[in-house]
Amino acid sequence: MAFRPSACKFLAAALATAACAAAQALPAFDEVRRGFHPSETLVLSREGEVIQRLRTDATVRRGQWLALADVSPALRQALVQSEDRRFYAHSGVDWQAVSAAAWANLWNEKTRGASTITMQLAGLLDSDWRAGSGGRTVVQKAGQAVAAQALERHWRKDQILEAYLNLVPFRGEVVGIDALSRTLFGKAAHGLDAREAAVAAALVRAPNAAPTTVARRACGVWREMERNARLDCTGLDMFAAAALRRRAFDASEGIAPHLARQLLRAGTAPPATVRSTVRAPLQRFAVQTLQQHLRELQGRHVEDGALVVLDNATGEVLAWVGSSGPLSRAGEVDGVLALRQPGSTLKPFLYAQAIAERRLSAASLVDDAPEQIATAGGLYIPQNYDRSFKGWVSARTALAASLNVPAVRTLVMVSPDAFFAQLRALGLPLRESGGYYGYSLALGSAEVPLLALANAYRALANGGRAGPVAYAPVPRPAFVPALDARAAFVVGDILGDANARARTFGSDSVLATRFWSAVKTGTSKDMRDNWAVGWSERYTVGVWVGNASGAPMWDVSGTAGAAPVWAAVMGFLHAREPSRAPAPPAGLVRMPTRFGAAPAGGGPIEAAREEWFLAGTQQPLFAIDSVAASAGISSAGGLKGLKESPPARITAPAPGTIVALDPDIPPARQRLRFAAEGPADLRWRMDGRPFGRGPRVDWLPWPGRHAVQLVDARGAVLDELRIEVRGAAAVQPPP
Repeated sequence: MAFRPSACKFLAAALATAACAAAQALPAFDEVRRGFHPSETLVLSREGEVIQRLRTDATVRRGQWLALADVSPALRQALVQSEDRRFYAHSGVDWQAVSAAAWANLWNEKTRGASTITMQLAGLLDSDWRAGSGGRTVVQKAGQAVAAQALERHWRKDQILEAYLNLVPFRGEVVGIDALSRTLFGKAAHGLDAREAAVAAALVRAPNAAPTTVARRACGVWREMERNARLDCTGLDMFAAAALRRRAFDASEGIAPHLARQLLRAGTAPPATVRSTVRAPLQRFAVQTLQQHLRELQGRHVEDGALVVLDNATGEVLAWVGSSGPLSRAGEVDGVLALRQPGSTLKPFLYAQAIAERRLSAASLVDDAPEQIATAGGLYIPQNYDRSFKGWVSARTALAASLNVPAVRTLVMVSPDAFFAQLRALGLPLRESGGYYGYSLALGSAEVPLLALANAYRALANGGRAGPVAYAPVPRPAFVPALDARAAFVVGDILGDANARARTFGSDSVLATRFWSAVKTGTSKDMRDNWAVGWSERYTVGVWVGNASGAPMWDVSGTAGAAPVWAAVMGFLHAREPSRAPAPPAGLVRMPTRFGAAPAGGGPIEAAREEWFLAGTQQPLFAIDSVAASAGISSAGGLKGLKESPPARITAPAPGTIVALDPDIPPARQRLRFAAEGPADLRWRMDGRPFGRGPRVDWLPWPGRHAVQLVDARGAVLDELRIEVRGAAAVQPPP
């Protein structure tokens, strides 16, 4: 077939256009490397160590860009031997191979092909030169050849080979030698041997070929590499088949998977690498310590845990362990962010608020005795963790020993709504209102994440100043006042007092450290959550132990669950770093304090000591007659002399209370307690008839609506309310 002159001119013009386009589209090597986007993100520690690899592109499996020096010599040899034997001799186009291919096509013989590594790279860099479903056109082939020659003029051979190894597609979604090595062989590219390199090179020509075809081609490459035609390839087919089935390149790998997801959650285009504030040695120790302790607790139905370490000054996250990993059946759940009931770990903020409002001091006496609180929803009866009561104790002992009843009494003084506002100011994301939680808020009935709780404790460490958590270095963190600095110091002094916590935890508790620290444990209802949160001079550590499913643990106390992990991490942090007690802020007074005798007789309620007071609240003696006029659960008073005595009023039950008689209890054995505060001589009327005297009386309930009045000795009405009793009574009470 002869070409007409017009056709020749058209072909020449097309080739010239292709050459021009190839020259204009040619990128620089550094530009290609910068534009490379792995399908994963590497999370680095503050030291620059990779602590987590996380896949962020599900459409392709592409590893990191590898320098040519990081690729095994065997793989480089295999690839050149298989794809382009004269790679180091030609200038982009292997004209000898082109001639051989043309001659073979003339005689309908199979040939190796004339496409060089440089020409293939040109097709990878510019989609115009890639083959379509029907192969490349003449113009595309010409443009690819011109582009290859342009690459050779501007790029070095090592750059061409390096870019090709990182951009060439292999089997399925796998692109680049890093992803191929980790997926098929479970190792880095620098560790591939001759056999593995031969299989990898065979996949370049036929990425989706059957294992037997891949093995046959790999055998040929391997023999050429070894220059041994008699090399025994027995077993290579089985090896190739096993490699092609393997998927060793996990989507996530490392020691900080939950932190990695948190770092990338806000971004739109995940970067190839992101540096965190985490300390790699601390992260490894935290992971190992948590897992080791949970293995020891497996017999007590515990499988999950979480841990976070914050820098007090900056708020930087130094360690983040979201789960127990392989020990958990819910390893994807991030325990650092999951909402759980914090138990007694909210008490420090409650006592700090009461101290700041001058309702209590650390030496104030509160009654740890059985009590019931009448609410619109019924009676609330708080209990201590050990189901026992200690009687009159100081606020220092009540907080350090984690007594529940005194905490509820303190909340009555502060009010649930005010305490709710205080917790929100500290950054705790409570979803409901103070009225919703009621008095149970003192015992941690609200759900909070470990991260927010630890950051709130960090505010105590910073003198009541709250600040955000940081994942990147923060030179000047922003703080906002959230709590009285003097009250924060007193609470920290209490939580660092081993003698004060001895009533509950003993004198040789795991919470005691050889350096200064303050710590509080907590256990939620039915032992579903166990906490230990505390701080030293520089660090705040929070630990949660439990089950992600919400199932209760079996007999796991505060010192057996999270506390040992907290103590171990604190010990690691301060192995070579001291921790000194904070200096008291202005406005505090320290003075000797004594305590009066216990009501049951014997010695004083507590031993004499020096105590911290907000200036103006100090006093040398605390005894039963030196607290507010009513020390009952409904008292809103604080220290004697600081507030006037409240007016006489009914404190229980609440107005509008509906009482339901229990049909399973004999009516004569059911009683409703009325309580009041005010003068000594108080009297009660029920529907206009007297039925009791004193601050507390018990009444035999009778069905119906009733008007209750509190009167003085002269019959003057001091307070009144209405209640309703529902149910049936056996005998009409006497008038």
